[in-house]
Amino acid sequence: MIDIHAHLIPSVDDGPTNLQDALMLCRAAVADGITHAICTPHILPGRFNNTKQTLLQSFELFKHQLQAADIHLTLGIAAEVHMDIRILELIEEQEIPYLGTQANTGHRYMLLELPDAQIPVGAISFVQRLLDKNICPVIVHPERNRSVFTNPAKIRPFIEAGCQLQITAASLLGQFGPAIENAAWLLIESSSVKAVASDCHNTGGRRPRMADAKAMIMQRYGIEAAIALTHTGPAELCAQ
Repeated sequence: MIDIHAHLIPSVDDGPTNLQDALMLCRAAVADGITHAICTPHILPGRFNNTKQTLLQSFELFKHQLQAADIHLTLGIAAEVHMDIRILELIEEQEIPYLGTQANTGHRYMLLELPDAQIPVGAISFVQRLLDKNICPVIVHPERNRSVFTNPAKIRPFIEAGCQLQITAASLLGQFGPAIENAAWLLIESSSVKAVASDCHNTGGRRPRMADAKAMIMQRYGIEAAIALTHTGPAELCAQ
């Protein structure tokens, strides 16, 4: 499986706090059946002051540490970018690491996080500004946004604008409660989801659960749907 959303690099955000924990998390990802993982540290000015330059430095070091530990997990680098007007400045400074490139349009894919509590006023305008800059937002875990899990139709304008959606594996398994679980399955049933990802942070409550989610998708919709959401779709999003 290909995991396009994982917090694996130590000491850069709210993921692992040290190298030992980061390596344990990578071993857990491999045990879960993940062969390729995109490291996606948070970028939120004022809280997670990461930039492309600083993240690339941490990423290259971590790749060497992973190899030295003999952990067979292929890594890539992107970021989980919070919806914040200050992000536009980082885009202009070319300090956002992108997930991949859309084959037919050349749009760069960027993981975009909405606030948990609501869909902000002006969110669609913000998305349109990104699209105008040749950036296609991949909205991460929309099912965990209160406005969306209360009314999943609230995410429809973003899909119609051209965004892609990524669901968290644990949401499909009920880890965040029945309302979020229901919203996640409704989005998959509406063929609105491009990828399921782990959004793992640690080996405890935020561990990788891709294998269980894939099995559940397979049980409900068959092997083709499971492969599309955990391999084919993710591969398209992170293609360079």
